[in-house]
Amino acid sequence: MILLSTKGRVYSIDPEGFLLDYDRWDENFAERMATEAKILGPLTQEHWKVIRFIRERFKHDRACPLVYETCKANGLHLKDLKTLFPTGYLRGACKIAGITYKERFVDYYGEKGPGFRAGETGPQLGEKVYRMNVRGFLVDPAEWDENFALHKAHETKMRGGLTDKHWKIIYFLRDYFKKNSLVPTIYETCDGNQIELDELETLFPDGYHRGAVKIAGLQAR
Repeated sequence: MILLSTKGRVYSIDPEGFLLDYDRWDENFAERMATEAKILGPLTQEHWKVIRFIRERFKHDRACPLVYETCKANGLHLKDLKTLFPTGYLRGACKIAGITYKERFVDYYGEKGPGFRAGETGPQLGEKVYRMNVRGFLVDPAEWDENFALHKAHETKMRGGLTDKHWKIIYFLRDYFKKNSLVPTIYETCDGNQIELDELETLFPDGYHRGAVKIAGLQAR
């Protein structure tokens, strides 16, 4: 835990800069994090519309909305979102709103009970065992293989299996991570594969981070 102090208030954030307590959020926190998210100048009405949508959806669903949902609800194309939040949806819009994609799993994985711990052994596929955290993400990206990807794809809404288009994006993510030790933003992934947000949604309906990134054996930071 890290303490962030600004304008007389103190906030607890994690090592990646995400607010630890949703209820501690206020506009002061948002304005402070906007500077970290490379937003030049004050937050505009367009920024606040997205920020408040994310918070309201979380308040109602106890889940961070997918980037697809946020863009559609606010009439935004991916290029519009990029203009508003240049560091990305997760590292920009969601961080400023005091929410992370991890919050999507609060209710779902809480049912595993007190005996389930991060890093616990995951499902066994053939002779190989994969270590996953409580949210189903691979603990060590080096343990990834195509068998893991196929298994994760089966757990999602991708009933048709992985096509060449899926594999192209999966290997783009892994190659980018290998070179930069960082998961690319959704903007970089769409640009690098010359696809629009609608096509990405069709390919990975569970979301960018909870779909594509997870299947690629990575975790967003």
